[in-house]
Amino acid sequence: MILRTWRGTTSLEDADRYFDYLQATGVEKCRATLGNRGVWVTRRTVESGAEFLFLSLWDSMEAVRAFAGDEPEKGVFFPEDDRFLIEFDRHVKHFEVLLGPESGAVDRHDGQQ
Repeated sequence: MILRTWRGTTSLEDADRYFDYLQATGVEKCRATLGNRGVWVTRRTVESGAEFLFLSLWDSMEAVRAFAGDEPEKGVFFPEDDRFLIEFDRHVKHFEVLLGPESGAVDRHDGQQ
């Protein structure tokens, strides 16, 4: 399994509107992609505004590519992101999941639990 992470910051005033927008765009696109195992959106207040950490769990890098395209290390952006985001990662990070909360260790040879 693969964990994909992305981070972006909005102003405090835009935080709730951006969360709604994020649910309608990135969250929905992830959930609609075969091989997605879940999406988490977290938020915290930082000096520059509201920082969002977007986490998605995938069966494989092939599933990630179905969502992100041929360059899965690049972030996936939507038309109004520029309106909300004052700082953001242009690239995402992918992590191999070694241990999950439900059933313990993941078989590192095939990426399946």
